[in-house]
Amino acid sequence: MRLSKEAKLRLFGPLVLFAFGTFFFRLSIYVKSSPRQILQFVCIAISCGYIGWELARLLILYSQKRYPGLSRMQPRLVVLGALIIVLANLNASLRILINWFLDVGIWTFDVYNYIETTGIQVVYVSVYVAIYEGGYLIRQLQDTYREKELLIKTEWQARFDSLKNQVNPHFLFNALNSLSTLIDESPVQAGQFVDELSRVYRYLLQSNDRELTSLETELLFIKSYAHLLKTRHGAGIAVRTAVPPNCLAHSLPPLTLQLLVENAVKHNVVAPNKPLTIDISTQSSVSDQDCVLLAVRNNLQRKNKQSLSNGIGLANIAAKYRMLTQSDVIIEENEEHFTVLLPLLSPLKAAV
Repeated sequence: MRLSKEAKLRLFGPLVLFAFGTFFFRLSIYVKSSPRQILQFVCIAISCGYIGWELARLLILYSQKRYPGLSRMQPRLVVLGALIIVLANLNASLRILINWFLDVGIWTFDVYNYIETTGIQVVYVSVYVAIYEGGYLIRQLQDTYREKELLIKTEWQARFDSLKNQVNPHFLFNALNSLSTLIDESPVQAGQFVDELSRVYRYLLQSNDRELTSLETELLFIKSYAHLLKTRHGAGIAVRTAVPPNCLAHSLPPLTLQLLVENAVKHNVVAPNKPLTIDISTQSSVSDQDCVLLAVRNNLQRKNKQSLSNGIGLANIAAKYRMLTQSDVIIEENEEHFTVLLPLLSPLKAAV
């Protein structure tokens, strides 16, 4: 069975450090000591080396768990600095005590010998910290780079999807087809349809220049978008909103609601005998009754043949929220409903 890199490091690392320390710090022992003392010295040094390595490793990993990531590197380095001093003294004391207990006769209890041994251990423990903390920092930087690249790709994918929505031939075809029917059946309703369609496309064109928009603006857009859907599907669809006035100034990324409504229409049956109902509401915190979450819920009646979808839409929304807040988009599903919970941003954070 092949050993992992971590296992090899823990197996051979103390031996390499022992050889290094012997050559640079302890050659005099091999000249002045007897073969018996040298053998005892080697056994004590290697044994204490493995103990010191494993103890340092556990404490370093704990400090990384206690103060994780690049953002908490400063307190972690303070802890590791203190750890070097403590472990160096502990390792030096352990070596001297074992030497005294076995009566090896190499180390003596004097200040000079203690300071010398502790200084050597400072070098050893610093190497432990450099290995594990250095590797941890490299992995953190790699993860940060990959996450940044992913967010950039997701951002461009979102822009691309938004552009496709602006000139979506399928959406435009359905809208024009509905308009053609209305012109013959109800010219007045056809005029209203054209007004709502123009509002939808105006908002789509403006949304690319905005990072955030107010919930009030987004709901006005959804009202126009829902009018187009209602004209096409009739009694087969209903979009209902229940948002209190104090929540309207809160903000969210533009086109978020349109994407969620479109997602519900795409994946569920929309028919007069099985109407699709989409409810948009807010949830408040218990402590201050402030607006916290925007809930978009639809009754679940999935199509027998699912539309081809790779989930990019919901993934784009989640990625956008990760860039703007520390909160995640929550998706809940049961036998009756599909719900998406979106964190609402404070009006003070709005960019528009």
